[in-house]
Amino acid sequence: MENKTNINTNFIKSIVTDDLKEGRVNSVVTRFPPEPNGYLHIGHAKSICLNFELADELGGKTNLRFDDTNPIKEDAEFVRSIKEDVEWLGFEWDGLFFASDYFDFMYEKARLLIRKGKAYVCQLNADEIRESRGTLTQPGKESPYRNRPEEESLDLFDRMRKGEFKDGEMVLRAKIDMSSPNINLRDPILYRISHTHHHNTGDTWCIYPMYAFAHPLEDAHEGVTHSICTLEFEDQRPLYDWVIQECETEHVPHQYEFAKLKLTDTIMGKRYLKQMVDEGVVDGWDDPRMPTVSGLRRRGFTPESIRNFCREIGVTKSDSTVDVKYLEHFIREDLKLKAPRTMGVLKPLKVVITNYPEGQVEMLDAEINSENPEMGIRQIPFSREIYIEQDDFMENPPSKYFRLFPGNEVRLKHAYFIKCEEVIKDEAGSVIELRCTYDPETKSGSGFTGRKVKGTIHWVEATKALPAEFRLYEPLVLPKQEDAEEEQSFLDRINPNSLEVVQGFVEPNMKDVAPNDKFQFFRHGYFNVDSKATTEEKPVFNQTVSLKSSFVI
Repeated sequence: MENKTNINTNFIKSIVTDDLKEGRVNSVVTRFPPEPNGYLHIGHAKSICLNFELADELGGKTNLRFDDTNPIKEDAEFVRSIKEDVEWLGFEWDGLFFASDYFDFMYEKARLLIRKGKAYVCQLNADEIRESRGTLTQPGKESPYRNRPEEESLDLFDRMRKGEFKDGEMVLRAKIDMSSPNINLRDPILYRISHTHHHNTGDTWCIYPMYAFAHPLEDAHEGVTHSICTLEFEDQRPLYDWVIQECETEHVPHQYEFAKLKLTDTIMGKRYLKQMVDEGVVDGWDDPRMPTVSGLRRRGFTPESIRNFCREIGVTKSDSTVDVKYLEHFIREDLKLKAPRTMGVLKPLKVVITNYPEGQVEMLDAEINSENPEMGIRQIPFSREIYIEQDDFMENPPSKYFRLFPGNEVRLKHAYFIKCEEVIKDEAGSVIELRCTYDPETKSGSGFTGRKVKGTIHWVEATKALPAEFRLYEPLVLPKQEDAEEEQSFLDRINPNSLEVVQGFVEPNMKDVAPNDKFQFFRHGYFNVDSKATTEEKPVFNQTVSLKSSFVI
């Protein structure tokens, strides 16, 4: 990043600062190590911000490293998307690495473990290994292959490497402690056979290291000082340290864990997100309803808003759930001084102003952003025919309804007072048009003080209005029903109303909008020009967030 950002103090920052102060490390090296088996989500953004900003503030370095040790699930598309997301968030990595770059190094470390009597080739199948591991209350059972001679295991391991065996026929296991209270130390698998094409190494390898073995070696190879990960890896820290010690690495990294981000009304497990993509619940990883970084970007979130959110929620070791409205607060705060104001009618109702001159079109001044006057003014057309929102008219309104109804007068934003004189309906009795009159003395900005109206509504001029599509969103997944008779899967809780598509109109000066341009539509909220569906003929706007929230900061 060009400018250093002081992140809030947290327990990890305190550890790193103390390590520097006490001379345990000379400089800080962190890393962000995603597996390229899906797109990044908002939880990853928290980790990205923590690793990059911590190293940046303390004069260190951060590597982007792809933990690509499982070719069955990995793809070059995911590598591309991850790099794009990290850059979009505003970060630059110091080194770009792949776990697969170190396969030779890892292979030799595995052979070292065998020679030391710390690893062996096991021919139990996956189910047998799982059953022999024991439980939290019962110790595991040793494999019958656990004490085979080192030379025999070395030979078998080399033959595994040469492709002489089928997938699942044998594995390499660490020899640690089958009675350990930590199940992760009960002779975990270090290597498995997989005759699968790898996105980076092709068909060079047919054995692949397990993540728990590869990850500490990658950290050691890159000189990482502080390996920061989420709490689910806390139980694996003893295995992390065992690998570092027994593989006799020159550099000794240390692992630290923090609580991952959880958001209300949000599913973030990568396998669940992938399932929704694969089953067509959403239209891709970047669907604006998805909590992926690319989905948030397409919806209209800015990198600044996400970074500010991640800083403010803090870093702790306590699991907690953050209200998604807190994230929405930060995008409102970021856009309120940046986003141009404009008017869009999402569900149009035609209004004819009967006493306005036919054929006349006048241009009215409107501020681009009332909270940021330096953005200047825009001009909008006004004529005899306009569109207003269907919701801004009621034929038989309740009390304290201040918008348009028969005989009532309202202000048109940036224009005049109009009064509803007549209601036109179709054969089914639906309102299709209003006939109104206007008062030319009430032009906005004229200083008119003769009378006041309680309602102000937005509009667009009908003859020059630009057709537009609006996409409105609700949470993709509904909360669990506490009184549900049957167990609900997350697919049972998919919100059928998570997306509403409506066709409306925007001001004609919106004809040249570009993908990812952001606007505040009067009364409707902040919207982003969709980067995939927008055409030259018709812009598509994704609602980023409404204007107001009941959430208390």
